[in-house]
Amino acid sequence: MNELNGDISSEKVTNQEEAMEEDESRAECVFRYTVENISKLKDTALSPPCYVRNLPWKIMVMPRFNHADRHNTKSLGFFLQANADSDSASWSCNAVAELRILAQSPDGEPFVRKIQHLFYSKENDWGYSHFISWADLMDSEKGYVKDDSITLEVHVMAEAPHGVSWDSRKHTGYVGLKNQGATCYMNSLLQTLFFTNILRKTVYLMPTENDDLSKSVPLALQRVFYELQFSDKLVGTKKLTKSFGWETLDSFMQHDVQELCRVLLDNIEMKMKGTCVEGAIPKLFEGKMLSYIKCKHIDYMSSRTELFYDIQINIKGKKDIYESFKDYITVETLDGDNKYDAGEHGLQEAEKGVIFLSFPPVLHLQLMRFQYDPLTDANVKINDRFEFHSKLHLDPFLKKVNKDDPATYLLHAVLVHSGDNHGGHYVVFINPKGDGNWCKFDDDVVSRCTTKEAIDNNYGGYEDDATVKQCTNAYMLVYIRMTQFDHLLGQVTESDIPEALRQRLEDEKRLEAERRKERTEAHLYMIVQVLMEDEFCSHQGNDLFNSDKCHYRNFKVKKAATLLEFMEMLAENLKYPLEQLRPWPFGYRTNQTYRPTTLDLEADLNKTMQELADHENPWTVFVETVNPETELDSLPMFDKEGDVLLFFKLYDPKTASISYCGHAYMPITDKICDFLLPLLCERAGFPKGTKLLLYEEVKPNLVEETDESKYNLPIEKSLDELMDGDILIFQKSCPNLNSYALPTPKEYFRELFYSIDVTFCDKKVPNDLGFTLELSQHMDYDQVAKAVAAHLDTDPYLLQFFKSQGYREGPALPIRCTFQGTLRDLVTSLKPRQPRKIYYQQVNMRINELENKRQFRCVWLDSQFKEEELVLYPNSNGCMEDLLKEARKHITLDPAGSGKLRLLEIISNKIFAIQPDNVLLECITNSTGTKVYRIEEVPVDEVDIKEDEALVPVAHFQKEIFSTFGTPFMIKMKQGEPFAQVKERIQHKLDIPEKDFEKFKFALVTMGKHTYLPEDSDFTVDLAEFRPRPLQGSGMQTNPWLGLDHVNKAPKRSRYSYLEKAIKIHN
Repeated sequence: MNELNGDISSEKVTNQEEAMEEDESRAECVFRYTVENISKLKDTALSPPCYVRNLPWKIMVMPRFNHADRHNTKSLGFFLQANADSDSASWSCNAVAELRILAQSPDGEPFVRKIQHLFYSKENDWGYSHFISWADLMDSEKGYVKDDSITLEVHVMAEAPHGVSWDSRKHTGYVGLKNQGATCYMNSLLQTLFFTNILRKTVYLMPTENDDLSKSVPLALQRVFYELQFSDKLVGTKKLTKSFGWETLDSFMQHDVQELCRVLLDNIEMKMKGTCVEGAIPKLFEGKMLSYIKCKHIDYMSSRTELFYDIQINIKGKKDIYESFKDYITVETLDGDNKYDAGEHGLQEAEKGVIFLSFPPVLHLQLMRFQYDPLTDANVKINDRFEFHSKLHLDPFLKKVNKDDPATYLLHAVLVHSGDNHGGHYVVFINPKGDGNWCKFDDDVVSRCTTKEAIDNNYGGYEDDATVKQCTNAYMLVYIRMTQFDHLLGQVTESDIPEALRQRLEDEKRLEAERRKERTEAHLYMIVQVLMEDEFCSHQGNDLFNSDKCHYRNFKVKKAATLLEFMEMLAENLKYPLEQLRPWPFGYRTNQTYRPTTLDLEADLNKTMQELADHENPWTVFVETVNPETELDSLPMFDKEGDVLLFFKLYDPKTASISYCGHAYMPITDKICDFLLPLLCERAGFPKGTKLLLYEEVKPNLVEETDESKYNLPIEKSLDELMDGDILIFQKSCPNLNSYALPTPKEYFRELFYSIDVTFCDKKVPNDLGFTLELSQHMDYDQVAKAVAAHLDTDPYLLQFFKSQGYREGPALPIRCTFQGTLRDLVTSLKPRQPRKIYYQQVNMRINELENKRQFRCVWLDSQFKEEELVLYPNSNGCMEDLLKEARKHITLDPAGSGKLRLLEIISNKIFAIQPDNVLLECITNSTGTKVYRIEEVPVDEVDIKEDEALVPVAHFQKEIFSTFGTPFMIKMKQGEPFAQVKERIQHKLDIPEKDFEKFKFALVTMGKHTYLPEDSDFTVDLAEFRPRPLQGSGMQTNPWLGLDHVNKAPKRSRYSYLEKAIKIHN
């Protein structure tokens, strides 16, 4: 057999069931086991193994006693055992089986019981502890026993196993897709699109040579299709989901396969615009339908043509797919109260419906298995039986039939969902070549299957059949138009893939194979980080370099390689002869400084790198090279006993900066004045004999000055604990040093010791990366504000700062401008080794003024009942009057209005209170949850309220008074006035048409109970019922309100559960 296009090409197979080889990978098998001396059976007996789906299956039988029965009845236990000897804990295999005890006589009937089970390591056998009573088994009339032996038979049908070595390519010619956590829905769709061969060809032709590797959806889809076609191993989808812009969590959230199909095809269609394959998606998936309304008694019809990429068909109460299509085009009569408004013709009886104008080459049918249930306020899954057919004739549903291109379709794929509304599992059954040879694609496992498994078993409605999985049924169907069969499912060969794309994908595979090899061999290698001397030149801190900012030259070296081999690698790479190189490994001293140390090149040349590095990985090494200006043939000899390696830094107090001045080998017996001081003057470019001050950099915040009296002593006596890698700092001696802010290296390194990097993030910008400043921990608030303001080019008093939350991202409480502490106090509570963060926001008011005010969030309701959010800053010690004065600066009042404002406290869409003007702001809590404050202009007719009048709160509800919604308001009522007048004012205020307002019902609501008001025209207002009344003994009072009971026409909340998000492809 030759592998091509992801298929196995062989002689034509007319029947797949016959094509399934009778080998160990077969899907089903019947096997028997004869138990001798059954009357004497005491222990468990096991049959020899029979292999199905490459797993060993055995019959297990034993005598059992029912201890719950006082007679201790004996029976026969009969089980099917799978893969019991495996040590693996990850395997699983779903199977159905018939367990039979055969009758020994020719005309006898077997005793049969059925099982269906997911076999896995902890439940590797399944059956019946009491399969048949011992008395019935031994009953001679039943004929199960002959010569004291019985024959047991099992007919097992198993799905392809997971977690074991199952070669999908070998058994089917195809490979599966890895599940990232909950991406089975996506895997099913990808396989479906892959086997729509014309789509695969089209995707290959999309130009992606200039696309971003990580963000290009077309390139990622090309990669998945290419690997599905040519790989022998299962294919990953992480690069595809990454190209979608999905985070890791998105891969663990199950979504709707129908929704993904639409979103993905829309994305691909958009990316095809302006390319050689523009319009390919509509050509494949787009159909047309005509929506119309036709008047019965006049010659008038309104219609529009609509495009569709899929058809959602109702299955509830429908026998099969034809009934659903008939229901789809059923004509609805518009009459009675539901007459059609035909414009100048007025209300007319009419017929409303749709008729199909054309069906696409590839027809996606979405079965509406999930429907909204108003009783549970959730989607529920409909598992009813719904039949679909391998061939579909849709001409009867077309407005005009094309005899040359009949709408006859062949079933190509069945996407199946197992589970309920809260989750489950998707698989897809595909008929790849359209020849009836079906395969099941279950994530990583692909297996051949029968037509019955692919179609009949997925109708649904098998609740009473133990051999069929429950709640498992078809969810989406893909049909291929027969007249375009060869075009749509034509073979995809290598010649259909652009050479540049094929080469790019092959190069990717090769690089990934190399990376995998590197990862598997990583334990054999170590990284040597090489530093050249130029990395020390710009360093302004402690030691010789900053590990976060320097540029290492990394060498991957075998741990078993010798130092000599490493040196030869260095010489070749750096283009220096061996004798012009000398390595100085960095090591930590006891005082936590990181300095070069010496190697004994003669003794260490043949030692391994791992031994020399003392298992440190990566290992940092300073490589000394000959200075090209010296024209030396080799580095000078270094006497390990008599010389010391010293590094030099020049400090300039004018600029408070450090300049690196190289290194030198110095004999430890030489005097500072004779050798070192002349060398330092030369390195710094000072005149010979310039007076210098000398310091030793001991450790962070510890710099020791060398007394001038020791300049005449050998260096081993003038410097304490002399070691290779010591750093000496020098500066010019001058009389006015104290005039500088940091006169000597002592002060410079002390200041450096207390410097920290602080990142400032804009509070108003989500996930702002911010900017980083190096600041002293001793800075006060003003100094920090000035530094940040200088960076932002703004006034420091127009900035407000916030501490970072302790153990999560985001700003905490604001920092007052009167803060008395230092910068250190603001950043010490953060997690260790995390970036130090402070949040800021630019404000329009000086911060010292802002801090004396209080932020108050509320909404402004204008005369048109439109709401607008307001953020006000009244004085924190003010009263309600101050708040309303502040609000006037931000709102526009109605010229014909009263000009007076009020603040309402609203809870759950009901008015709870009107706040008096003299109430202190400190007594008002902030808006939280269902509570909100609303500012509005008092209507002219509500400014003066007389003794026989009252303002009554009004709220909307639907059936239940707890289901309040919409915008509540106040209405003025007068004692004894007809309630019909109140209704007129409400209708006018809400601007509701008479036809809709007639459906409103009015209720008096008190203490959580409502009483509908009479609809009599002579009903009058009794204000006593609407006024607050104290409750005896509770110190509380009732707050009656007028309820408007009517349908909430506002859009309902999403029916998605809170864990679900709409699918989005971000790139």
